[in-house]
Amino acid sequence: MITVFGIRNCDTMKKAFAWLEANGVPYEFCDYRQPGVVAALLPEWNRHAGWQALLNTRGLTWRRLAADERAGIDEERALSLMVAHPTLIRRPVVACGGQLLVGFSPECFASLLDAGSVGQRMPDGEAVQGGHGS
Repeated sequence: MITVFGIRNCDTMKKAFAWLEANGVPYEFCDYRQPGVVAALLPEWNRHAGWQALLNTRGLTWRRLAADERAGIDEERALSLMVAHPTLIRRPVVACGGQLLVGFSPECFASLLDAGSVGQRMPDGEAVQGGHGS
């Protein structure tokens, strides 16, 4: 089963949902603003995708942070900020079969159907980055 993490009303999420539904791909949705979701999953996501792939620096939440919070961002600070502000995480994050896809692109989602897994078949511990996410 594919699990899609994100925020339901995000435009990128809506594109991902529409693609999955149009292609008959069953999925489970998890809103990562629910208490404890990010704190529980972020360490594993970071291990697979890296904090740079997960951190959304193009969104409104990032722009609203104080300049000193954004300056000199490193892994520890990025993870702390993403736990405090889950909307700083790129969307969607898709988990399936031990693989992780961060962001949305039709091409990466199509490979999900072709390979029976998210993205390309990658060695354990790697992730496929799927393009522009929120």
